[in-house]
Amino acid sequence: MPTETRPEFDPEAYLQAGLGLLDLTIEPNWAPAIVANLKVLQAAAALVGGFALPDEAEAAPVYEA
Repeated sequence: MPTETRPEFDPEAYLQAGLGLLDLTIEPNWAPAIVANLKVLQAAAALVGGFALPDEAEAAPVYEA
């Protein structure tokens, strides 16, 4: 099975693309905090996405604590 290679995550480009897509403007001094948050979210997503599930795993219909 071929492995998928993804380009390295660029939070600055992601921010600019999102702003353009949603036609939003932000204060320039907010950008560093947003970029930092995107880096944290990307790291968390990589952990979740990298967790291998067995083929027989099923989604839980209801979560109960």
